[in-house]
Amino acid sequence: MNISLKGRNAVVTGGSRGIGRAIALAFAAAGASVSICARGAETLKETEAELKRHGGKVHAAACDLADGAQVARYVAEAGAALGGVDLLVNNASGFGASDDEAGWAKSIDVDLMASVRASHAAIPLIERAGGGSIVHISSIAGLHSSARIAPYGAVKAALIQYTTSQAAALAEKKIRVNCVAPGSIEFPGGLWEQRKRDNRRLYDDTLRSIPWGRMGLPEEIASAVLFLASDLASWITGQTIVVDGGQTLS
Repeated sequence: MNISLKGRNAVVTGGSRGIGRAIALAFAAAGASVSICARGAETLKETEAELKRHGGKVHAAACDLADGAQVARYVAEAGAALGGVDLLVNNASGFGASDDEAGWAKSIDVDLMASVRASHAAIPLIERAGGGSIVHISSIAGLHSSARIAPYGAVKAALIQYTTSQAAALAEKKIRVNCVAPGSIEFPGGLWEQRKRDNRRLYDDTLRSIPWGRMGLPEEIASAVLFLASDLASWITGQTIVVDGGQTLS
């Protein structure tokens, strides 16, 4: 079954690498016009070039998602460049792991508040388009205790709860809101590639916890997001979909 997003305009935060990049490329391949933002100029430019190969409108901009003013400005510029916004994916993560002021601030500012602020900026544009979809990227760390990464897990749990509240509030505007909670995802330059190199014991222990026997791929998360953003999920809102190869079963 082919999923078409032809005629849709999508905004993907943190869209230059890893899961965000895979989502942006999946949207572009399905016919959507896509805007991405990130802090790293080099990867942003590379992903922008990849998106343009699909033939739709593409917009890319540098944005510090911990800065509320920059988030609002980015979403407004994305809407102007694409000709509107139908879909928003809040993907960026500050990955605040340390249980101290810095770790909490990083997770709250990027994982949570950037999602809130991008939503606030995008909702009037999505409403103007006649409705659409918001997808938040959480984590299975938000579903159980996370002793090593307490701030990250707590904020991802907050994002799951925010999904339900937002879905209830926005239903009358015909805006569906869902969430995807990935398990351990490995990609070049990502956290688990780093752990494989620097903390092999943790990497191997985590790998053994996944019944499917391997780490996930960004494209596997993108497939779930693509479905939730499409008309095939027209009666789905307020849900969190776990994509983890059975990792939460162990």
